[in-house]
Amino acid sequence: MENKNSIIHVILTGGVGSRLWPLSRKSQPKQYLDIFDGKSLFEMTVDRNRDIADKVMVVGNIDNCHLSRKVLEKTNTEYIDIIESTPRNTAAAIAFAAFAAEPDDILIVTPSDHIIDDMIAYEAAIQEAVEKAAQGYIVTFGIVPTKPETGYGYIERKGDDVISFREKPNQVSARDFISKGNFLWNSGMFCFKAGVLLEELKAFNPEVYEKSKLVWENNSNGNLDLALSMDIPSISIDYAVMERSKKIKVVSSQFDWSDLGSFESVYDYLVTIGHTVDENGNMVIGTDNYTAFIGVKDTIFVYTPTANLILKKEFSQDVKSVYNALARDNSDLLN
Repeated sequence: MENKNSIIHVILTGGVGSRLWPLSRKSQPKQYLDIFDGKSLFEMTVDRNRDIADKVMVVGNIDNCHLSRKVLEKTNTEYIDIIESTPRNTAAAIAFAAFAAEPDDILIVTPSDHIIDDMIAYEAAIQEAVEKAAQGYIVTFGIVPTKPETGYGYIERKGDDVISFREKPNQVSARDFISKGNFLWNSGMFCFKAGVLLEELKAFNPEVYEKSKLVWENNSNGNLDLALSMDIPSISIDYAVMERSKKIKVVSSQFDWSDLGSFESVYDYLVTIGHTVDENGNMVIGTDNYTAFIGVKDTIFVYTPTANLILKKEFSQDVKSVYNALARDNSDLLN
């Protein structure tokens, strides 16, 4: 009888959501904020993949693993917990997940902070990716773009073959990508056999492979050693494998998707679920206090008990500069 290998949903939870400060803090990153229909993005990620995968694996860090545990206990979800002692970017995080699986297990890797709608289209894309992964390919999910977005990376493709990966473009390049018609948004989601990913990582970035393997072999109940982890180069899976391997395929995906990486995307999503905006497109997030906007349009007021943010929607990408300035000052407002 054929031995059925597991399909494992791997959730990456390491981000701090710097572009959503002051809502998102180190102590409560954006994926754990209960501002989306009373659920967090992390909980929604767990829910949408519940019927797709046989197992759940969470790769988080020492600062947020208790937040993941709280959600998974609330939803009565068994999971494999991998706790990084220090962030080493996605190549190492994904390598740990692959080392924790059997070589023929198929891993579906997703960030924990995305909004996805149209589950029929989503499940169709997942099924196509699993079939390609079973054939030995490393699959990335490209989202059919709806506008020339500058906040996302892009995948240039011909059919299901990847021609190139592109960094976040400026407005002119983004419009050019859209007009060409063969560019997809890079979702940061992947699907592959654990052993195939590790083979490619070993071939193209042996240092990350060997040092991640050493860290994994010395784990204690999923907790990873700090001193050994510090030796791993901090590099993304895109640079380490995706841009170099000949085994990459892309699934062109039609489901509605946003990484909610800016207040503009949060604004757009909240509008779709009925969040209040005034007649000039102004929105309040974080408080029910009466707030009046005079002489401004498309402005977002973000309230928290210790810090407020006021921004024009189109300048959402600039919030990270505020975060970086506070980080340089070691401000408690990031915690």
